[in-house]
Amino acid sequence: MTRSARVLPVLLLSQAVSAMFPRAQNISWKSTNFKTVLTWEPKPSADYSYTVEFSVVGGDKERNHHCVRSSSTTCDLSMSLTNLDVCYTADILSEPPLGVTSDLTEFPHSSAPRFCPTTDTDIGRPEFQIKEHEDKKSVTLYVSDPLTALFKDGRQQNIRDILSDKLYYKVTYRKNKSSGKKELESKSSNIEVTGLDPEDGYCFSVQASIPSRTAKQLGEMSQTVCSNNTNQSIIKDYSPGVIAGSILFVVVAISIIIAVTVTCCRRKRKGPKNRRVRT
Repeated sequence: MTRSARVLPVLLLSQAVSAMFPRAQNISWKSTNFKTVLTWEPKPSADYSYTVEFSVVGGDKERNHHCVRSSSTTCDLSMSLTNLDVCYTADILSEPPLGVTSDLTEFPHSSAPRFCPTTDTDIGRPEFQIKEHEDKKSVTLYVSDPLTALFKDGRQQNIRDILSDKLYYKVTYRKNKSSGKKELESKSSNIEVTGLDPEDGYCFSVQASIPSRTAKQLGEMSQTVCSNNTNQSIIKDYSPGVIAGSILFVVVAISIIIAVTVTCCRRKRKGPKNRRVRT
């Protein structure tokens, strides 16, 4: 038998198996604050299912029991990727549904891209509070380190527990009525911003910063929070021209109202006299 004759049955069998158990496609990792989920397509029919195998690159393959012969197209591996400082790979096998046997020993599979938790997870938006100092020339931002999906000794860990001294926070701030922005970076979660104008209010935004990364160095930007501004006056808020124009408008409006009121009163007074003369 020639080599081509031997290869043909194997090729036909492979095509038949792929038709019975279609391979997973569009595989991607979705990870925020170390909550890591593997996703793929398409949704399987009733004739087949998916099993996920994962491993440290070059290591032995493991399985998460929630992702064995499942009809789902997601697999949460957050608690399975225990070593955050290494890189992982995963295979998605297309197999018979749970409880169905098959004579095949190998099933079609697709491989996921490499994933490294410490460098690849996205960092979500932090929350923070502002404390103004009495002199109004500085404020302190108290940032709450975002919580992760991981636990240690029964306590939910935050991103500082995991990233330690790799974690910084970048603060972007501006005067309340200005578009000009300033930035500063701090290694602490309690950030003092100095050199502020005591007669102006300021708005602040915060995001995690990880300079040691080659990509994804910045996390999601927080919501903007503005400081109170008890010293701000109307003259500081608006130019003299705007204030003068507003006063003039009010004066003119009042004058018009008075003139209309006086005219109406005079007409009412003249009305009865005119009617008596005609009679």
